[in-house]
Amino acid sequence: MPDITYAPIEARWAAELAAIERSAFPTVGAVDLLTAEDIEILCGVFPDGGFVALDGDRPVAMGVGILIDFDFDEPHHSLDDLCGENSCGNHRDDADWYYGVTIAVDPHYRRLGIGQQLYVLRKETVRRLGKQGIVAGGVIPGYADHINEMSASEYIERVMAGELYDPTLSFQLENGFEARGAIPNYLDDPAVGDNAVLIVWNNPDLAS
Repeated sequence: MPDITYAPIEARWAAELAAIERSAFPTVGAVDLLTAEDIEILCGVFPDGGFVALDGDRPVAMGVGILIDFDFDEPHHSLDDLCGENSCGNHRDDADWYYGVTIAVDPHYRRLGIGQQLYVLRKETVRRLGKQGIVAGGVIPGYADHINEMSASEYIERVMAGELYDPTLSFQLENGFEARGAIPNYLDDPAVGDNAVLIVWNNPDLAS
C-alpha cells in the first residue's frame, strides 16, 4: 500500500491535478472540470481551501473549495454559476459556507481512504475558520444504472434509506453529510441526466 501524505494545494501541481480530475470524472463535460489555469488562480484566491494527496512527490488526488454565502431557500444552482469565473470568482473570505468545488482521486488510488481524509481536512478548515459548514453539489454516479427506472430524487431517497448504494453519495452520508434533494441541470454529465445532489455538513462547533 502506498504511503500517502497530504499537503496544501500549490500551483506547481496544476496540470497534474487537472488531469486527475478528468480521469476521475470521465462522463463530465470539460466545461465543468477544472483547467490548470483554474487551479493556479484558485491557489491565489483561497489557498486554505485546497489539499493534495501525494504518493511520494506525485499528486494523486485533490480537494478544493471556496467560501460563499449559500441561499438554502433557492438551492437549485449550477456548478458554474455558483463558483463563478475560474471556479473561484465568487469566493469571499467573509462568507459563511465552504463550497466544495471538487474532490478528485486518481482511479488507481481509490479505496485507500484518500477521499475520507480530504473530507477530514475540509472539516478541520471549516472549524478553524469558524464557518457554518460545508455545502456542495455531489455527483451521483450510481444513478446512471437507474436513470431509466426512476427520477434522480427517488434514487437519492433510496440511497438515503440504504436500499441502493451509490459510490459517492453513500460515502458522503457515512461521513456525516445530509442529502437535501436533487439538483437538476447542475453539471454537464449526460450519464446521470445532468443531476447532482445537494449535500450539507454543519460545523458542530456552532450547533446551538
